[in-house]
Amino acid sequence: LSYDLPFWLAFVLVLLLGAAYGAVVELAVIRRLFAAPRVIVLVATIGVAGLSTAITRSLPAPEAAIGARYPLAVGRTWDDVLGVRVSGAQVAILVVVPVVAVALAWFLNRTLAGKAVLASADNPRLARTNGVNPKWVSTFAWAVAGVLSTLSLVLASGQSGSIHGLVDLGPSTMVRALAAFLIAGRRSFPRALLAGVAIGVVEALVRFNFLTTPGLVDLVLFVVVLAAVWAQTRRDPEVEGGRFSFATASTPVPARLAEVWWARNLGRIVGGTLLVAAALVPLFVTTPSRLQLYTIILAFAICGTSLVVLTGWGGQPSLGQMAYAGVGALSAAAFARGLRVEVHQGPDLLILELARVPFGLAVVLGAVVAAAAAALVGLGALRVRGMLLGVSTFAFAILASQYLYRRPILSDGATGSVAFPRGTLFGLSLASPRTYYVVVLVVLAVVIGVLARVRRSGVGRTILAVRDNPRSAAASTLSPSRVTVRTFALAGGLAGLGGALLAGAVSSVPFDERFFRVQDSLTLVGIVVIGGLGSLAGPILGSLWVVGLPAFFPDNDVLPLFASNVGLLVLLLYVPGGFVEVAQKARTALLAWAEARLGPETTTCQAPRGPSVAALRVRPAPSSVVVQPGDDLLRVDDLRVSFGGIHAVDGVTLALRPGEVLGLIGANGAGKSTLMDAVGGFVPASGSVSLLGRDVTGARPEARARLGLGRTFQAALLFPELTVRETLLVALESAGRSGLVATAVGWPAASRRERARRSEADELITFCGLGRYADRQVVELSTGTRRIVELACLLALRARVLCLDEPTAGVAQRETEALGPLVLQIRSELDAGMVVIEHDMPFIVGISDRLVCLDAGRIIADGSPDAVRSDPRVVASYLGTDDRALARSGTLPANSGE
Repeated sequence: LSYDLPFWLAFVLVLLLGAAYGAVVELAVIRRLFAAPRVIVLVATIGVAGLSTAITRSLPAPEAAIGARYPLAVGRTWDDVLGVRVSGAQVAILVVVPVVAVALAWFLNRTLAGKAVLASADNPRLARTNGVNPKWVSTFAWAVAGVLSTLSLVLASGQSGSIHGLVDLGPSTMVRALAAFLIAGRRSFPRALLAGVAIGVVEALVRFNFLTTPGLVDLVLFVVVLAAVWAQTRRDPEVEGGRFSFATASTPVPARLAEVWWARNLGRIVGGTLLVAAALVPLFVTTPSRLQLYTIILAFAICGTSLVVLTGWGGQPSLGQMAYAGVGALSAAAFARGLRVEVHQGPDLLILELARVPFGLAVVLGAVVAAAAAALVGLGALRVRGMLLGVSTFAFAILASQYLYRRPILSDGATGSVAFPRGTLFGLSLASPRTYYVVVLVVLAVVIGVLARVRRSGVGRTILAVRDNPRSAAASTLSPSRVTVRTFALAGGLAGLGGALLAGAVSSVPFDERFFRVQDSLTLVGIVVIGGLGSLAGPILGSLWVVGLPAFFPDNDVLPLFASNVGLLVLLLYVPGGFVEVAQKARTALLAWAEARLGPETTTCQAPRGPSVAALRVRPAPSSVVVQPGDDLLRVDDLRVSFGGIHAVDGVTLALRPGEVLGLIGANGAGKSTLMDAVGGFVPASGSVSLLGRDVTGARPEARARLGLGRTFQAALLFPELTVRETLLVALESAGRSGLVATAVGWPAASRRERARRSEADELITFCGLGRYADRQVVELSTGTRRIVELACLLALRARVLCLDEPTAGVAQRETEALGPLVLQIRSELDAGMVVIEHDMPFIVGISDRLVCLDAGRIIADGSPDAVRSDPRVVASYLGTDDRALARSGTLPANSGE
């Protein structure tokens, strides 16, 4: 309007501007985080959104545009089209949106560039090997997204008549777009279009018929999102893989400094110093408003610990954590004022009133309610990881702010705020801001101490194990579903506790204005990421930075900027690990300086020994399951596994006898690993599986592992972010689970059990010659060493049926030669039977009592190693007719070709 440009020229220019902005965001932000965990990228996009909004608000409005109607491509209005008045803006939407959807679908599915985009999204590494650069594809995709976003806003502004009010479309619009995106399977543009139309129609119907029930549309959308997520993960259970570790690896204290007290306890010294400094604050600060601010910072830190547990430890991104804080705060307020429940019994109304409870008990009960709410959400998202879970939790945050908070049982009829006065705690009045600050500080210290103990216990190790590798966790007798729900409940309880204390700081629950909105959940994510997502110190540092910095310097226009989205982006780009990463680097430098002060080593240490087979003989015999003479350890009958009509396993029947080593051979794609997955319960299969005389056909993998089925995997990933000792301790959980409550309170029996397990883990480490690797993360180990760790885990599990999937894959020949005797020794120690998949014919022939060859999912040979490797069908389908291959397999004499 200000420059008198024709509409179509201005339209093309703004589309180009949108494309340029999208490309700049990708090049400046996303590309720098290309290898970062997805949740870090997700947080970065939140920062980009906030920065974009700030830029938009700061732009001066053209004088000619003030009060003017938004320009339209079609300014005409049709008064009677089938009895409906249709405007030009509506016609533009009805025409442009379907055309764009069809064009994009054609582009992705029919053009080479579109297929390159899909390939890069599915498998960037494989796409790169085929000449596609995933980074430039990402730039192109962001540019297209910028065009589409600009086009959407132009169409919406034309419909409303003004751009005012559309700059901040808000979370509600976002969750509707995400619901359509999920219903479309994240790929189909036509389905996304139809889903968006359907969502709009359903929303109109719900609003029209339930006008007096606010937030009901958001409840429907939340159910739709969960259903769409469940449908996608059911089609593709492995969707949303990727890296989920967020903790910066801590450098171990050098052996020469292990006896130095300050070096060994450096973390405790720093933490104790900060705690003392925080405890001294009320002696120097007497202003109530300042004490209230510091209390709010502490409460946000408590809420932030819930994200450390759920996302940092559990690998489950959450964009709705402050919703649990709001539920906890409102529940605590309800208990404090006396819970009032209305129950309709036919025409009668029954009112139940519970007595008021003290403030401290109300806070605890609020945390329990929040934990229950989080567990329910966790149950609904058991199959979800990564971005899909972020969408689910974001939808829950919308549901909570628009619907749950306003339920009479929580809000007591209030519209935006509920009173929550501070009472007493064990006779101590909490009315004074100073007293309440000290109480919240004590609670934060207790929470940090308890969580530190939990992280070092079996509870913490199982959370990280399920995060890193759910399949290996299930093979170690852990239930990923149970661990996930427990993690959700623990995180929800922490958020509820922090939320209730936060509400107590201001003596109310302002659920419509501050603290518990969707935006506050995003702020909490920023707080924890800035501090350090994998560390318990992260929420404290992040709260001081994001909440405290603007309040500490209210008259400074520069410093608060670093606590905003701009600061978040800058920190993520240069220090993705947050302030904790900076602290870790400082600690490493300090330890290196201290070690250098000691001077060069004067003694020569003998190199640690490698894996020792003989040492295993001193292991005590495991408590074995009694197997009757003549019974099989493992039996499968008519086992079948199909994927999309392809029979990967087709009617396999076999048995494993006590003490037998059964070699499983066949070409790649013959169905060997799929058969082993079916035996372990990792893939759906028809037929029957019997383990140690028990039918386990319908049992889950962890149940089969508890009965005595041990499994190793071809990739030998184990738990990348756990140390070797922690990995063995995870396997030792099979002897008895670590209880969350017992661990949290430091129950003596739990402490004794932990010490006993560590002692047994140390024995296994010594027996398997893993001493030099005990405190190294699994991801740092060679493939051969990881294989040894896998075998040590089988010893820890005391399994009776061992399923080894290519134990020599990626192992050097010298290590392979030492692995055979070790495998046989473990078989003897456990009095176990063994099924081994292997392509190394000399290795498998050397250890096997019997060989079975698969081809196209069917058994084509079963018998002694000599008979099977000489079978013409095996030669034709697997060994081939090349004399050199036959000689290596032992089928022909080595000089037969001469």
